[in-house]
Amino acid sequence: MPYAATTVSADHRVNIVSDLLRLPAVVRHTGLSRSTIYRLMAARHFPAPVKLAGRAVGWRKADVDRWSASLPSAAH
Repeated sequence: MPYAATTVSADHRVNIVSDLLRLPAVVRHTGLSRSTIYRLMAARHFPAPVKLAGRAVGWRKADVDRWSASLPSAAH
């Protein structure tokens, strides 16, 4: 059965790519180390990445921002 090809505009692809963070960007964005991110993911306390291709993964920026906003703020 043939499938229907979908077309995606270049602008839409740019938005999708810019909304994904690779691990180095997640580390910079959160201030967490790589091992801490994966430890929190294993405990289901950090957003899961989305598979991009092969072994490549990325995190949705909105998911990381939502996770960050859910953390208790430090009271001084």
